[in-house]
Amino acid sequence: MAGGSKVWRFFRAGGFDQVKIETASDLLELRQLDQKLWVALSCPVKGLQFDERTLNLIDTDQDGRVRAPELLAAIDWAADRLITPEILAEPPEGLRLSHLREDEKGRALAEQARQLLADLGKTETDSLTVADVEQAQVRFTARLRTAWEEACPANLPLGEKTPDGYLILRKVADKLDDYYLRCRILAFEGRQSGEVVTEAQHQAVFSLSSVAREALLEWPLAPIDSSGRLPLIEGINPAWAEAMASFRTQVVVPLLGGCTMLGEREWAQLKDIFAEFAAWQGACPVEAENETVRDLEKLVRLVRDLMILANNFVSFRAFYTRTGQAIFQAGTLYLDSRSCELCVTVNDAGRHALLANLSNICLVYCDCVRAGQKITIAAAFTDGDSDQLRVGRNGVFYDAKGQDWDATITRIIEQPISLRQAFWSPYKKMVRTISDQFEKFASSRAKAADDLWVGSAVPVPQKGSGGPSAAAQQAFDVGKFAGIFAAIGMAVGAIGTALASVAVGLFSLAFWQIPFVLLGVLLLISGPSLLLAWFKLRSRTLGPILDANGWAINARAKINLLFGASLTQLAQLPLNAERTLTDPFAEEERSAWIYVVWGAVAVMVVAMLWAVRTRPH
Repeated sequence: MAGGSKVWRFFRAGGFDQVKIETASDLLELRQLDQKLWVALSCPVKGLQFDERTLNLIDTDQDGRVRAPELLAAIDWAADRLITPEILAEPPEGLRLSHLREDEKGRALAEQARQLLADLGKTETDSLTVADVEQAQVRFTARLRTAWEEACPANLPLGEKTPDGYLILRKVADKLDDYYLRCRILAFEGRQSGEVVTEAQHQAVFSLSSVAREALLEWPLAPIDSSGRLPLIEGINPAWAEAMASFRTQVVVPLLGGCTMLGEREWAQLKDIFAEFAAWQGACPVEAENETVRDLEKLVRLVRDLMILANNFVSFRAFYTRTGQAIFQAGTLYLDSRSCELCVTVNDAGRHALLANLSNICLVYCDCVRAGQKITIAAAFTDGDSDQLRVGRNGVFYDAKGQDWDATITRIIEQPISLRQAFWSPYKKMVRTISDQFEKFASSRAKAADDLWVGSAVPVPQKGSGGPSAAAQQAFDVGKFAGIFAAIGMAVGAIGTALASVAVGLFSLAFWQIPFVLLGVLLLISGPSLLLAWFKLRSRTLGPILDANGWAINARAKINLLFGASLTQLAQLPLNAERTLTDPFAEEERSAWIYVVWGAVAVMVVAMLWAVRTRPH
């Protein structure tokens, strides 16, 4: 697309340039803006915090997605029917009659607006809101129905029972027409009677009783006869016996008398009797929609919503400038002393996660329940850590309307959340590993001790019985205990020797070298984790999360460290909060003398090691 003479203004956010859409000119000239500069090229109609009816009116092909050409067409359509397109940039509280053109394109809308204002008891200087035009279609249908009811025929064949009789007649009309057609065919062939059904149809009824009624419904009403006389009492197809009995008692008898046979001429007479009523019934307005009324509703909605939609489609201004909620943000999740503002609704967490995992963002899927309703959301955790995030944990989700939902974690996509978490991750893993090993060791030792205790409690054997003596059993147990203690002693000695070697090597260096050694050790341990987290955090992007929801994101919408921290708020005390540091249940603090003694011991050790280092050889 050509750039034209329009001077576009851009702002940089999310690692890319986004166009500013602030004036009516910006909206009208969007067709000239290269679509490679658009943030999105399509969005779904459902699942957004945006008026779904407006999106449906823009979605002209009704495929459930609003695409760039449809948005551009909606802008042009609205501008062509307004006195000035500036109304789109600064939408009033409602659409006034003075905003509409009186030319060929706007005349019908203006007339419909006058009628609606009159219906609502408003003057021509008043505004029409979305709530007003939503009632326009209802009022139009109500007027049509009133006019239709007034046109009801004066002479009803069955009086007040005519509607019920007509419904019964319509129920059997097709079968009656079918019966008389078969009779005429039989008479044309010169035969007096014919087979009711074929042999295959006969076998189908008696082969499966579960489908017998469905098969019988396809059979004729009665045996076919060239005379064309239908019995109304006997010889009726069992599947139609009840309907035909109602037809006879409520239609035939009141209009034709108590006949037991119905010929084709009498059937035609009954249809003629109900012809006028049938024509009136066929004219009944059912969900009628006036195109002019719909266009008026569309225009009022576009005046209100077009600017908002463009700033959540062509650019993500509200999201990246933090000036409001984007239309894809479903609400805020409160969980684990954090509030997560980047939450999107999802229909299938499993399918969504396949693509959303490419975003490199830690996503937590939650089932949210409120008053018997259930939705699923994906919340992005972009600050803090994931130590306490577990499937099954509960939180509270506040939707865009402020309603609270019970939220339960059902799935977690593990990704780095912050550099702080990445730095401490190796040490936490090491502590967990050591803790697990000690637990296993303690558990095995406890089990061994229990086994030894049970073994030492063997009852004294009776005279003449075999088995080891109590003295031999006790000697065996003591030896086993001695081996355990020896192994523990060797392990403690090896650890002590290793620590002593490390300490001697460390203090053999100059004082200014020690911090660099410690820093090198920290980098050696935490460096790989930090480096991996740094690359992943720098590559976090919003695109896959929205693409998995049906969007077509056209830009690399990044979420860097600073912006990510603004999307997830950590718990903090208020600025003017008063805090009492006394904890009545805190663990008892040790005496200060203990720390003094340990400090003195540390100084003595350092002094001894320094003396050994400086002693002349």
